[in-house]
Amino acid sequence: MYRVDVDKQHAIIDLVLDGLIRPDEMSKFVEELKAATLGLAGRNIKIKADMRTFRPSAPQVAEALRDVQQFGIHNGVQRVAEMVESQLAVLQLNRVARESGTDKILRRFTDDQSARRWLIYGEEEALSA
Repeated sequence: MYRVDVDKQHAIIDLVLDGLIRPDEMSKFVEELKAATLGLAGRNIKIKADMRTFRPSAPQVAEALRDVQQFGIHNGVQRVAEMVESQLAVLQLNRVARESGTDKILRRFTDDQSARRWLIYGEEEALSA
């Protein structure tokens, strides 16, 4: 299961990947995420990715995730906040982020509020809060 929501005021795409994502489901997710990204064109786009219940997936799912991350970077994504609990998922997501270049704009968080604060205010405010 997945969900994609957009906070237009702060240019944040809030997404959830839950459980084991099948390739056909991933294709639908990628299309929704691309549309949300293009809908915020011209802004400094931020992504809050809740991957706490995401399970490591088939190679084609990981490739689709890498490709959509590259698409995001090329279309204005400036920051990505990820929440991940599974160490196995962390390994797969780290590899995908390195391959896509997202690792340079990615931070990991344990809760929604810290992630959102960093996305909106950046390092200074996140550190002082």
